[in-house]
Amino acid sequence: MSILEAIMLICFGAAWPFSIVKSIKSKSTNGKSLLFLVVLILGYIAGIANKLLNNNDIVLYLYILNLVMVSTDAILWIRNKKIENTDNKLNVL
Repeated sequence: MSILEAIMLICFGAAWPFSIVKSIKSKSTNGKSLLFLVVLILGYIAGIANKLLNNNDIVLYLYILNLVMVSTDAILWIRNKKIENTDNKLNVL
């Protein structure tokens, strides 16, 4: 197991619960980029593939956990964008 890789994933992963809660409460996409979230998702998928192909160890679960959290935030971004678009349509009327 790579302890430094695990520490990196734990540090990155520590921020996502706060981001998810903010997305749920604010119902806004302000300050977030779907493109950025997709790039992170692709990065975590690559990390998972590397672990499965080369060095399957416990760190794999950290990649999966982070992937789930970032994907959740991306889904919330899409939901919030729909909410914003609906609100904008109501304001025009």
